[in-house]
Amino acid sequence: MHNEHYRREYTKEFVSRWDKLIGWDSRAASENGFFHGLLHKHNCRSVADVAAGTGFHAVMLARQGFDVTATDGAAEMVEKTRANAVTHGIDLVDIREADWRDLHRVFSPNSFDALVCLGNAFTHLFEEQARRDALEAMFEVVRPGGLVVIDQRNYDKILDQGYSSKSRYYYVGDGVSARPVEIDDSKVRFEYSYADGNKFHLTMFPLRQNYLTGLLEEAGFRDIERYGDFEPNYDFDDVDFVQQVAFKPRP
Repeated sequence: MHNEHYRREYTKEFVSRWDKLIGWDSRAASENGFFHGLLHKHNCRSVADVAAGTGFHAVMLARQGFDVTATDGAAEMVEKTRANAVTHGIDLVDIREADWRDLHRVFSPNSFDALVCLGNAFTHLFEEQARRDALEAMFEVVRPGGLVVIDQRNYDKILDQGYSSKSRYYYVGDGVSARPVEIDDSKVRFEYSYADGNKFHLTMFPLRQNYLTGLLEEAGFRDIERYGDFEPNYDFDDVDFVQQVAFKPRP
């Protein structure tokens, strides 16, 4: 499996249905202001959403007063973000296609107070060196004292106990179900089934929580905080999603 495989999986048809899967209103309710609260707490102003998808978080954060730049590695997602920003009457600083490993070439050093990579997106990278390169690029474009937020499914639970979901957090749209159809140590393939019978698939690398924390530390980040389903104290093997917050040290 190669690192660009996701670009083929995010077809125009699937992207056109993505917002149905997310369920914007339900997603916002389930997050309960977690991300913008975190960014306000740390006095962030400029934010890069580097896994913008269809623009949900970029739009939500811009509504909260942040200066948001949105990027995604899938061209279809970038176009949908543009369309959704217009639909919601939101002005984003910039919207562009960008690979995480090239962020330090696309943006100047220390460009952002915060960078968010959400929606289980980081698990699209299948090679360890690609993950390291991406995190190093993220580190470079965040200012000293700034932060990076990366979330993921709880693959520890999926690999060790099998799949189960509370279906309360990330993919909460009506009439859509998500479940893994393949699980092994090298990949997890999810199937997204819509009420009209259409099915789509995404293939992810099952990142373990401690492994990602280690990669963040090796990239130079410090004071890493972990949350499970948006709570600081959580059962390692119970939560559906994990959010990691990592800080770039000041000189």
